[in-house]
Amino acid sequence: MKKGSLVALAAIAGSTALAAAIGGTRKGQRWYARLKKPGLTPPGVLFPIVWTALYTLQAVSAFRVWRAPKSPERTRALALWGTQLALNGAWSPLFFRAQSPRLAFADILALDGALAGYVHGASKVDRTAAWLASPYLAWVGFATYLNEEIVRLNP
Repeated sequence: MKKGSLVALAAIAGSTALAAAIGGTRKGQRWYARLKKPGLTPPGVLFPIVWTALYTLQAVSAFRVWRAPKSPERTRALALWGTQLALNGAWSPLFFRAQSPRLAFADILALDGALAGYVHGASKVDRTAAWLASPYLAWVGFATYLNEEIVRLNP
């Protein structure tokens, strides 16, 4: 692998890991435990397993897009990937640290749009990259439902 590819891979993996590491506090976790949640809320043990797999797929997807020939579509897809990653990284602090499901819901709606845009854009550059990001899009859609229900159940 060329040096530029290694640097790009490290940057993609590092930024993905950073977004994954920005999580809740113990106080936020205790607050979350007291919230009313929808019946479809998965057990807590499932979240780290699912997110680890999704972040891995997401990083591989972005790396595949980055390795594609330069084009306006590639540039747009990578910009949307960075946008969705920043929005993803903002969600946990908004939800758990600020204890604001409503602000987190606004964030996740923007995340849905950026992520859908990324998958669409990636499909024009590298169809495999788009398929790799699709489970993440589905999970974030489900997370949007959970967030909305928490807002509704905890006025």
